[in-house]
Amino acid sequence: MSKKGLIGIQMSTIKSKIDELGAYGTLKACAELGYHCVEVSQISMTPENVADMKRACEEFGIKIAALSANLEPMVEGMPGEYLVSDFDKIVADCKTLDCDLLRIGMLPMTCMGSREKALDFVKRADEMAARLKEHGIDLYYHNHHIEFSKYDGEYLLDIIKNNTKYMGFELDIHWIQRGGENPVEFIKKYNGRIRLLHLKDYRVGEFKMPEGPFDVKNFMSAFTGIIQFAEVGEGTLPIKECIEAGLASGSEYFLIEQDDTYGRDPFESLKISRENLIKMGYADWFEL
Repeated sequence: MSKKGLIGIQMSTIKSKIDELGAYGTLKACAELGYHCVEVSQISMTPENVADMKRACEEFGIKIAALSANLEPMVEGMPGEYLVSDFDKIVADCKTLDCDLLRIGMLPMTCMGSREKALDFVKRADEMAARLKEHGIDLYYHNHHIEFSKYDGEYLLDIIKNNTKYMGFELDIHWIQRGGENPVEFIKKYNGRIRLLHLKDYRVGEFKMPEGPFDVKNFMSAFTGIIQFAEVGEGTLPIKECIEAGLASGSEYFLIEQDDTYGRDPFESLKISRENLIKMGYADWFEL
């Protein structure tokens, strides 16, 4: 049997559905769409939601690929659960949901624009990753475009990779593209450090002239602001090549994420992404 990964949903894409359907109902709907794997993000980890997710996973055959947990607040005083203050609870949630992966979704806002602050953060994150490994849990870091800022000619993301031992990486192909790199070739550089890959397509949207009297500032804002997130297979990225590079580099989970669906129901967007991936030959990657 040929090696395969598991395609799932990054739940930030459908976070609005939690308020509408609840955690159980949302996962039920995911299974009915043909998805049997999710990554939990931007979902409140209340006892009720955790219990509902566990029940849905058992009843509908869903695998939780990863949970999300920041090391510390993104900005001082921001409420939430953090590894520095809620370690035992976060580990317990992982055990309850049979999940051995945690992912940090973003560099703290207070560390952006500073190589030193970013490195101090990832040093502490790597220490936390070592602590989590004692509980059988891997800690992974998700990139955006900001990590493609260069310091002394080196990408911040590569600096982070070269200064960590225990923490892995969840590479996002859209943000790699937006950072100015070829996602396929960049994924290969992280061989052995990835178990998670974000499938997020990239497109140039239709330019629309701002309404009202012509204003250069408004025009330039519209001119430079047409980069969009797209359903998988509806943009310009070489999706199949990205998936194959990810699989060869150690990725097990391939999570569809779309930060904005531009008025389209996110379930409809996920349906389109799934249909396109099936056409590419990945039908069996949707099954456990």
